[in-house]
Amino acid sequence: MSELTTTDPYVQDGTYAWFRLAISILLSTLGGAGMWAVVIVLPAVQADFGIDRAGASLPYTATMIGFAAGNYVLGRYVDRYGIVPPVIASALSLSAGFALAAIAPDIWMFTLAQGVLVGLGTAATFGPLIADISHWFLKRRGLAVGCAACGNYLAGVLWPSIIQRSLATSDWRETYLLIAVICLVTMVPLALMLRRPPPEAALSASPSQNTFGSQSTGLSPATLQILLVIAGLACCVAMSMPQVHIVAYCVDLGFGVAPGADMIALMTGAGVISRLVSGFVADKIGGVRTLLISSVLQCAALFLFIPFNGLASLYLVSLIFGLSQGGIVPNYAVIVREYLPAKEAGQRVGLVIMSTILGMALGGWLSGLIYDLTGSYEAAFLNGIAWNVLNMAIMVFILMRGRWAGSRVAA
Repeated sequence: MSELTTTDPYVQDGTYAWFRLAISILLSTLGGAGMWAVVIVLPAVQADFGIDRAGASLPYTATMIGFAAGNYVLGRYVDRYGIVPPVIASALSLSAGFALAAIAPDIWMFTLAQGVLVGLGTAATFGPLIADISHWFLKRRGLAVGCAACGNYLAGVLWPSIIQRSLATSDWRETYLLIAVICLVTMVPLALMLRRPPPEAALSASPSQNTFGSQSTGLSPATLQILLVIAGLACCVAMSMPQVHIVAYCVDLGFGVAPGADMIALMTGAGVISRLVSGFVADKIGGVRTLLISSVLQCAALFLFIPFNGLASLYLVSLIFGLSQGGIVPNYAVIVREYLPAKEAGQRVGLVIMSTILGMALGGWLSGLIYDLTGSYEAAFLNGIAWNVLNMAIMVFILMRGRWAGSRVAA
């Protein structure tokens, strides 16, 4: 019986788990179009509708709000019914959303299509997929979660290039129609490959009693969840400044749209490396410590954007930023799975991911507002740094409480 168990391809960390991870990465990459497309077309949309920078940032904010809500709502749905129905619904929603946005007569219809259809459609291909794949791994859970989260950043590498090429020969509306077709014809067949339910052993796993190795958080599950939500919001307000506004920043500096799109591809491509490395590290030292390391590195990278605004230096700083911050968001999912019940993974991971996306939404809009008030992005970078410090403080607090709780138990 033990030999059959060890050779079963459908156990945790088995061959099917890795195949499923590959499909999840593909789906996340395709669905990630909903997050990145609006960033690339932001200057074109602003010119088309004749609005200011803050107004042009609203569709992105609406997309992130829909994305955030979808991660929590669909996460609860995945806990009950599995991943396939939400992903198929995601394909339909993305296709309809991009098509409607392409024919929008004004910024309000465009924003509505982005927030309701594109935002919700994108959601199923991030947090819910991460929660689903976490059930299929035990020894390599951190690495698997990091890999699944890479799809979101691979989208940031793939889609800006596709969109930029399309914009060179057509307008942003035709580009959106192209994306609508791609999402529909590729995502539905891939979703049907994920019909097998998770191993029963994964769903029946007991909570880990708030511990990782010999350490304890010293916090109740509810308190830990609240702290992770606040930390997720803070880190992503900081993260959003370069990711949302780098294209507009390059236009303001006279470099044009193309270098900004390249920088998004560069920072997200580097983010893929960061997520893989952080997943490997999280399997060794735990999610909290790994997240703190990534947060400190992100804060340092944000400082570099302020004095260095030449074209070559911006490329270099974008690379550093991507290598620094990519591992932050996946580690929230690792922390949830380390300390909270497996059967609630979908909704709990979804709740924390929701807070990170709301942080991106808030930060994207806030940076545009600060730009309109000050005429430059320097104050926006400083605002991001302040939020980053809050994230670091929460992680330090969790670690210190863990050490205090551990010392009490030892005494």
